Amino acid sequence: MEWLDALTLARIQFAFTVSFHIVFPAFSIGLASYLAVLNGLHLWTGKEVYLSLFNYWKKIFAVAFGMGVVSGIVMSYEFGTNWSVFADKTGPVLGPLMGYEVMSAFFLEAGFLGVMLFGRARVGPKLHFFATAMVALGTFMSAFWILSVNSWMQTPAGYSINEVGQFIVEDWFKVIFNPSFPYRLVHMLLAAYLTTAFVVGGVAAFHLLKERKRLQQPGALPSPDRQAATRVMFSMAMWMAAIVAPIQIFAGDAHGLNTLAHQPAKIAAMEGHTESLGKAPLILIGIPNAKESRIDYAISIPYLSSLILTHTFDGVVPGINATPAADRPPLGIVFFAFRSMVGIGMLMLCVGLWSLWLRYRGRLYDTPMMHRLALVMGPSGFIAVLSGWIVTEVGRQPFTVYNLLRTADSASPIDATAIAFSLAAFVIVYFSLFGAGVYYILRLMKTAPVVGAAGTADLSIHEPIRAAGIVPGPTLAAKSTQTGLTGAQGDHK
Repeated sequence: MEWLDALTLARIQFAFTVSFHIVFPAFSIGLASYLAVLNGLHLWTGKEVYLSLFNYWKKIFAVAFGMGVVSGIVMSYEFGTNWSVFADKTGPVLGPLMGYEVMSAFFLEAGFLGVMLFGRARVGPKLHFFATAMVALGTFMSAFWILSVNSWMQTPAGYSINEVGQFIVEDWFKVIFNPSFPYRLVHMLLAAYLTTAFVVGGVAAFHLLKERKRLQQPGALPSPDRQAATRVMFSMAMWMAAIVAPIQIFAGDAHGLNTLAHQPAKIAAMEGHTESLGKAPLILIGIPNAKESRIDYAISIPYLSSLILTHTFDGVVPGINATPAADRPPLGIVFFAFRSMVGIGMLMLCVGLWSLWLRYRGRLYDTPMMHRLALVMGPSGFIAVLSGWIVTEVGRQPFTVYNLLRTADSASPIDATAIAFSLAAFVIVYFSLFGAGVYYILRLMKTAPVVGAAGTADLSIHEPIRAAGIVPGPTLAAKSTQTGLTGAQGDHK
């Protein structure tokens, strides 16, 4: 167990906590936008099905959002406990950026989340839609600032180093909008939307299959209210998959070109090339051999790597051997994680295109094979997001600030035993707490959305209701008066 030193344990702990954390923002960013769309469609069309779906998914959003906030707070403490040198050296740059997230994203989310979840009857449909849109904007702002922080670590810009070795800001615009930030922001937001789309589509597919099985029973009658909500949910998810998946491929291509310009060693690990060469083949699969710096048993397509990365057949693609051995990222992890992300992305594209064909044929809701595939693809977005972040973070090694600050020089002078105990505690608490949360979310998803279900009875209330005090507001007072007169007349009769 000699390899379990303090640095390795600190890296394992941060990888564990950030992996748990990222799945919740990836879901809540997309789901917040989906809720805003549902709320806006109901306000625009007046169709009750959209409000029923809003009430169905807002409960799931509340649980996922809460778990995302709790799991994210832990990592800020890890900066101080396990990575104090990193925090000290990068604090003048990264500290304000994370503070801006609190002042913008958290303030928006905290200010409007309660209104979105509980306040429709009190503020009216229009202000309720505004509150939902502000929560969605808050999730976007959170992604904006956190990705700015992480992108600066990948492609640092707008800084200088003072006499004590700290990074200090010379140009805030260059710090925030560093060279990789726009590409990574777009790529992550599209990934969040695809993740949510396939979760929604998977839940809808589950209920379509369940309803199909129920209708095969003798004497079973169709349930129009349940079918309407499920079909709208599935249709919206498949539209998102069909539209966003192709856009994500182009965004990923642009991101890859940016990475080639600024982090060639990462690209070399992703592609699996050992030597820099033109007319480079695209290695589809193989077994990385880190000791020999090669890919064994590789299956490849000639010229395709050069075409993708340089947009020419004979463009030169960097090899891992062009980077000094001490500065190379781990080959195997990056190689396989990249193929996992790309493979899932291509499957998403296929599902989206198939849904368009079935929609054209009028069989989107009557093809069980499609529904089974959508159900299996339900968690695929989470796997793709985790794979993408593994490529990003492991591909940056052995640096925390690329080419400027090594991971080994960023850790706190803390004993390995202390980190080991805290890591064990994190494992126990995370699997218990977040396991229960995920189980509860799955329980909520198991129940099909129904048009006119509980939570939509407040449609007739458009005026605000008093939230405090003992004197009833005008709406309640009028209704109470009418109810009292009706009761008195009934008693008199």
